[in-house]
Amino acid sequence: MHSNPFSDAELDRRLAATRRAMAARGLDIALLSAPENIFYLIGLDHWGYFAPHVLIVPAEGDMILITRQMEQVAIRNMVRNADFVGHSDSESAADVLLRHMAGKAAGKVVGLEEMSSGLAYGMGVQIKAGLGAAAWQDITGMVDHLRLVKSPEEQGFMRRAAKAADAGTQAAIAAVHDGAAEADVAAECLAAMTRAGGTPPGFGPFLRPAARMAEEHTSWGEGTHREAVFLEIAGCVARYNAPMGRLVNIGGISDEDAEMAELAQRAFAATLEALKPGVLARDVYNGWQAVVDAAGMPEYRRHHCGYLVGIGFPPSWTGGPRVTGLRHDSDLVMQEGMTFHLMSWFTETGRGNFFVSNTVLLGPDGAECLTTTPPGPHIA
Repeated sequence: MHSNPFSDAELDRRLAATRRAMAARGLDIALLSAPENIFYLIGLDHWGYFAPHVLIVPAEGDMILITRQMEQVAIRNMVRNADFVGHSDSESAADVLLRHMAGKAAGKVVGLEEMSSGLAYGMGVQIKAGLGAAAWQDITGMVDHLRLVKSPEEQGFMRRAAKAADAGTQAAIAAVHDGAAEADVAAECLAAMTRAGGTPPGFGPFLRPAARMAEEHTSWGEGTHREAVFLEIAGCVARYNAPMGRLVNIGGISDEDAEMAELAQRAFAATLEALKPGVLARDVYNGWQAVVDAAGMPEYRRHHCGYLVGIGFPPSWTGGPRVTGLRHDSDLVMQEGMTFHLMSWFTETGRGNFFVSNTVLLGPDGAECLTTTPPGPHIA
């Protein structure tokens, strides 16, 4: 049976941090709808987030979760730090929220996650029109920012997820051969991740043949593998996702691909070296780009060389609709306890293809790869 994975002390720490963030903004009430942020505060791990959830977080007093009444058993089993108000399918979460909060927002400053994947436009309009708050603030990103640095409990989940990712990756690599059915490789990958303690990840796994290697977010189809296989997989434990990627060549590797493999691994090592507490995200990206430039490929650039990961619900393992990337123009400060999907990705270069990525934890002295499958080249 699913259960809340977090200790009371962990949940208390997160709520206290959320309320400090609210106080800094002058908020009396926060209305959270992003599945990742609701899970972060109350530990509700289910797939019922396809329907709207609203977590009411007052500056003082008990939190209140509003969603469909039919979720009551899962909520009773998992949620111990918030009250529950359910609604029938003949009304909406917004209807119940307005009825429950009638008169309670008068004179109050209320925050709403206006860019949340869990809040439909019409629902937001209805809530803002009907609640009667004195003032509104868009608090998109407020709790997301708190989630960037992982506590020791969270780091434990990331390590377990990384073990599941390694198991799935190694099983997929072992299943690849000339003529292997794409579906068979996927089945071996998913089975190994599950047996290693993994649960369904935020999305993927992405397992693509050479002809579709450069596609960003597609997976296996009905064909067979012939030349190479692109693998990008995330193990998932307690909703914490640990992605990694490898490239498998079938029958041998060309000189161009071998050269790109060596470059990709040097660039990854440079990125890992650049990732330290106190540096900026753009400094980490520049560590990767400098190796690429020195190899005579200054025109080859990526939108990022990785991004922060952790809690993720379908349809994403990135933690929501926004990607917190290690970009060339980002001044996000790197902090101990952050976890990343760090990657060195080369496709459509004109000089060969290779891809390697790992889940990485930033410690006090530098970065640690939590996924440990050898980078390759892997030849089936």
